[in-house]
Amino acid sequence: MTSSTAAETSRFRLPTTVRPLHYDLTLEVDLAGAAFVGAVAVRVDVAEPVSEVVLNADDLDIVEAWVETPDGPRIDATVSTDTETERATLALQGELGVGTASVHLRFGGILNDKLVGFYRTTYKDPEGNEQVAAATQFEAPHARMAFPCWDEPEFKATFGITLVVPEGELAISNSAETERLAMGDGRVRYRFADTMVMSTYLVAFVVGPFEATEAVDVGGTPLRIVYPKGQGHLVGYGLEAGEFGLRFLSDYYGIPYPGDKIDLVAVPDFAFGAMENLGCITFREVLLLVDPKAVTQPELQRVADVIFHELAHMWFGDLVTMKWWNGLWLNEAFATFMEMKATDAFRPEWKRWVDFGLSRTMAFDTDALATTRPIEYEVISPADAEGMFDILTYEKGAAVLRMVEQYLGEEAFRAGVRRYLVEHAYGNTETSDLWDAIEAETGEPVRGVADSWIWQGGFPLVSASLSGTTLTLSQERFRYLEADAADAATEVRWMVPVIVAAGGVEHRVLIEGDSVTVDVAGADGSAPADVLVNAGGHGFYRVRYAGDLLGALTAGAQDHLAPIERYGLVDDTWASVLAGRTTAADFLALARGLHDDDDLSVWQRLAGALGTLSRTVEGDALLKFRAVVRDLAGPALDITGWEPAEGETERRRELRAALFGLLGTTGDDPGVQAKAAELHALALTTPEAVDPSLTAAALNVLASGGDAATYDQFLGLSETAPTPQEQRRYLYALADFPGDAEIDRTLARASDGSIRTQDAPYVINRALLNREQGPRVWAFLASHWDELGERFPRNTITRMVAGMTTFTDPALARDVASFFSEHPVPQGAKTLSQLLEKLAVTVALAEREGDRLGASLG
Repeated sequence: MTSSTAAETSRFRLPTTVRPLHYDLTLEVDLAGAAFVGAVAVRVDVAEPVSEVVLNADDLDIVEAWVETPDGPRIDATVSTDTETERATLALQGELGVGTASVHLRFGGILNDKLVGFYRTTYKDPEGNEQVAAATQFEAPHARMAFPCWDEPEFKATFGITLVVPEGELAISNSAETERLAMGDGRVRYRFADTMVMSTYLVAFVVGPFEATEAVDVGGTPLRIVYPKGQGHLVGYGLEAGEFGLRFLSDYYGIPYPGDKIDLVAVPDFAFGAMENLGCITFREVLLLVDPKAVTQPELQRVADVIFHELAHMWFGDLVTMKWWNGLWLNEAFATFMEMKATDAFRPEWKRWVDFGLSRTMAFDTDALATTRPIEYEVISPADAEGMFDILTYEKGAAVLRMVEQYLGEEAFRAGVRRYLVEHAYGNTETSDLWDAIEAETGEPVRGVADSWIWQGGFPLVSASLSGTTLTLSQERFRYLEADAADAATEVRWMVPVIVAAGGVEHRVLIEGDSVTVDVAGADGSAPADVLVNAGGHGFYRVRYAGDLLGALTAGAQDHLAPIERYGLVDDTWASVLAGRTTAADFLALARGLHDDDDLSVWQRLAGALGTLSRTVEGDALLKFRAVVRDLAGPALDITGWEPAEGETERRRELRAALFGLLGTTGDDPGVQAKAAELHALALTTPEAVDPSLTAAALNVLASGGDAATYDQFLGLSETAPTPQEQRRYLYALADFPGDAEIDRTLARASDGSIRTQDAPYVINRALLNREQGPRVWAFLASHWDELGERFPRNTITRMVAGMTTFTDPALARDVASFFSEHPVPQGAKTLSQLLEKLAVTVALAEREGDRLGASLG
């Protein structure tokens, strides 16, 4: 670290001379007035004599501060604050000596509407009355908006929390309730047991008109779901998943759950998906409350995923925590990895690791850019950490962990994880501590492998060629756009763990330099009939086959390749099209060869690529392309069947829905569109008569060609549909309507508060994806930029504009780039630069392939 960087970092890092040990925190919450007042006494350890105490505070009015020592007089303090660094400095009227002391502060604040810190949230009860509640979101880092504290991950302490709330309101926090006392003035005092040692960003409290289920005993830990009144009929599945996940993860980690209870809490307004507060995990309603009979398999899977993700954090993140925000990626990547392991165990028939291919593809798409970043990078201010909440942290990080696990073996990997958690329980770590623990258990060069993936951006293209029985594997960086001279001169290399299947024999190979050779001779010394690189589909690299190797794999692929391996062939070929190495016509030839594939994920990847190609052509060429889509997907839907069959799997049902949606939207199939109207009408009157997956697909087909009357219907259903998932389907579908008037109504609702701020940025993003209306939506965004930036949570701004990457018009792309040169997004600068490069990739694809694709269609 340079001296200038160190100086900048020190502005945001607290001194270590005074460390918190225990907080006694009392908050008095005024829901009607959207305010709170509080008092905190923090027992601290003083390492050397000090004349000031520095801690964090943001948007708080600190009215009094003093320090007490066990055998000395009270030391009063004068408080000054720095809004840029979000610090409060207590200038002591006397010196504080070495030892323990208590820092006391009295303060007040507001329940804000930004969905961070301690904030206000509202919902309508079953009678239509507005109810007010308050909840917290402290990562990363906003505990300082609720009480003065040492708001850095390394400053772990225990917390004793007391909440004084209006009568009739439920209050919960991280640990078990120990007292509930009516105060005689219309308020109730809740006390909670002291927590384990933990970081401030994991502290939580929720207050409002909520109800809680009876606790389920899970190995001695009481587990409940807390929900807004009137939603109790939607809690069963969440309880089932929560109980399964807690048992599964306790067993995997080999350590009992470290808290004293777990509440899964549905919060009406929530900026993230969920938050891993110890014992008080908060969720968006749509990701916890669900009627399994009324939702699609992906919606149900998403609920399980998120529950398991947050439960995984109770150990990996809460029990063992990063020292500073640069390590945040490991918390999130590991929880993403574990959510899929748990979901795969919970519902094996969902083939969760096959489905992960889609998420990994999104990480590939970002990591193939010049503007990608290393998974871990230096974080100077806490605000810098906001840039880590992206696809590279979650999906690439999880993919690298899965690759390492599969190369080492699942049991060896788990032994290393257990060692890491035991060695560092209740403490803080750096990323290398995990690699060292796994390396100690396995004897493999895990740190060297991992560091080559964590500390540099990008990923390799592994090229495979076979000469006799000698397989040569070589690596180079894969990019969508050509590297400039400077980048090309500094090409990076990875330690690539590769699993090769050749002639039925598996070979584990580590590519450490430019290339490596492997003898793949069979038992009789003969050359293998086929060679599959990335067997099992777990490696985070793309593959290119030389000579006849690819043809040998694609011939009869369903007979000898697993679904994730077939998915990889499609995904790698499409990436090659985006990079200009393969033509769109060649990709269509591959698609035709897979026309009878029966796997959902393979068809989802084909559908995504076909949708992108459809944007590169116009006029007659578009009509011909739509016919090609119908010729591909129509027979596949006939094979799958138009109606669910007795005993078929949920993924089979989702395949039917995916083909139906592809035909009705990209394929513009009038027969499917008519069927969609029929199915939707039936689902409204007799919902059990239509498979929920087909209902959801029909809804999207109808929206893509919908008129004003259909829009009015969908708008009403977005507010009155019986489950959060159905309401969300209708809400987001409002962005798909092709008419000017309808898209204008959607944008107006998103900007005037009619759509919740937790959802509005994502609705606008989906509207940018609208083929007919994307440019109009962009014009609206540009003209309302400051207003929207002020209204929406700041972590959603780059997510709001992500849909611009589908624009194919070069002039529009230039306008977008020019706009952002004058309107930077500081909290998402790296993500924004990646979006602009993705836009350039799309424009280049259209310019390169549009005319020749049209010509190839005849």
